[in-house]
Amino acid sequence: MEPPQLGLIEQSFNSRYSNWAREALDELPDNFTITDPCISGHPIVFASRGFLKMSGYSRDQVVGRNGRMFQGPNTCRRSVMEIREAIREERGVEISLLNYRKDGTPFWMLFRMTPVFGKDEGRVIHFVAVQVPILRRRQRRRNGEGLCGEILSNSCRREVCSSSSVELAGVSAADSDCRVTALEIEEKCEASDTEKQLAATAIRNVLSVLTHYSESTGRLVCEKRFGPSFVSSSLHISLGRIKQSFVLVDPHLPDIPIVYASDAFLRMTGYARNEVLGQNCRFLTGVDTDPSALHQIKQSIQAQQACSVRILHYRKDKSSFWNLLHISPVRNATGKIAYFVGVQIEEGSVDRHGLSPEMRQLSVVGSIKVAVRISSP
Repeated sequence: MEPPQLGLIEQSFNSRYSNWAREALDELPDNFTITDPCISGHPIVFASRGFLKMSGYSRDQVVGRNGRMFQGPNTCRRSVMEIREAIREERGVEISLLNYRKDGTPFWMLFRMTPVFGKDEGRVIHFVAVQVPILRRRQRRRNGEGLCGEILSNSCRREVCSSSSVELAGVSAADSDCRVTALEIEEKCEASDTEKQLAATAIRNVLSVLTHYSESTGRLVCEKRFGPSFVSSSLHISLGRIKQSFVLVDPHLPDIPIVYASDAFLRMTGYARNEVLGQNCRFLTGVDTDPSALHQIKQSIQAQQACSVRILHYRKDKSSFWNLLHISPVRNATGKIAYFVGVQIEEGSVDRHGLSPEMRQLSVVGSIKVAVRISSP
């Protein structure tokens, strides 16, 4: 793992929870991981002792990696897509999944995942994923389908003989002296009610610890989203790659609040992110802001059209600056307006590539439109 990535992972956990959180989580007997969707690659930022024992990996081998490292050749692609879809939609999911230990042995498990939200900002901070091994012992035999015997044990494995290797003329597969020519894991193992209850209890245990130890830092987390409906984690990651100053506002919410603010916007205005999200952009105006410019902005939003204005705005420290503001509607994959973007350029600033303010603004708008279309359901 690269040092910058390691620093982000440490910050992901330490900025939210007190120093005792890791120790408290390690005392839980459950198998689980915690991931951060806001870091590129959606890496694991914590893995429990139970999970490490079950998978055979050390903590250093797991933290910083994506959960796909536990998949293998017989992991169901459809199940993986269901998990990815749940992450994109920022919701929970429960599914049986075939994973692989470090030594390559496969095992069936009940995978239950739930998002963890920041209480103040309303966006997904982490995902908690609990893994409960599906333990079964049963034996079954079939005739005439090329299946010489089926044994479902702790990992729900099945030994399969292909019909091509068995002479079926007058002799059933069950009665023949059939040798195994392939080891396949075909049938999806369903978890029992007891295993589902274990997963639900484990999720509650982890969330209880995270909630408790987030109180010490003052950055509370919770299981459900509170406050305005901010952008999804996948869109948040895409927007974070755009380095210019801009905000997204949601015209479908009361008072058209800011739902995303870029780092460059925060640097330009001097505000912290929690002071901006959920607020209408009027907090940037002051005594000398031209009302006609504000009226032009209001009209463009009502008409669902783009506009450019030169407007006097104010930073947090009350200093003023001339803002070359460009506003444009942003549509989702269905063609409906999802947001309006406001791109800010301080008058007099020079682009290192020599682009005009208009070209810089259009470039940002284009990048944002692509990100929204890709991230929309």
